[in-house]
Amino acid sequence: MDVALTDLWLPILLSAVGVFVVSSILHMVLPIHKGDTGEMPGEAQILEVMRSHGVNPGQYMFPCPKSMKEMGSPEMIAKYEQGPVGQLNVMRPGMPSMGRSLGLWFLYSLLVGVLAAYTATLALPRGADYMLVFRFVATVAVAGYAIGVVNDTIWKGVRWCVTIKYVVDGLFYALVTGGVFASLWPAAT
Repeated sequence: MDVALTDLWLPILLSAVGVFVVSSILHMVLPIHKGDTGEMPGEAQILEVMRSHGVNPGQYMFPCPKSMKEMGSPEMIAKYEQGPVGQLNVMRPGMPSMGRSLGLWFLYSLLVGVLAAYTATLALPRGADYMLVFRFVATVAVAGYAIGVVNDTIWKGVRWCVTIKYVVDGLFYALVTGGVFASLWPAAT
């Protein structure tokens, strides 16, 4: 008998809880991510200028050419060479909601668990060997937790040292996910 997605509700839930706990330790207890961002020089003046120009929540690029043709213009090339060059994410005003972010993170962890579970049901039978389940599920979870952050370095200029830390975090989350699924994989009937 094949493994159904509904057979895996407990490992999906417990892997999300495990990832939540491990991520809390990595981000709140250990100082690993303390230096990932820094204060912008002249912050008060820059924020005042942004307010006076009505900068709304969104993602901004600077300099920002309006077309590929403009990107190659001598004026735009000069702006790029003069710098600074970057991207800026602006959130809505007010204190960031840690509860909302943590809730969304837990939902994301559930989604990764569901995708890993679904993929595993396509390939693994009931009673599959612990290490086979572990390797399979952890590999799928790596795609959900670790690989996507590399995109931020490639396209958004996030420093490699920061991205590598998030990839390592994702590897820990994938190991937790693989371990939970392997431990709770349905037995052969």
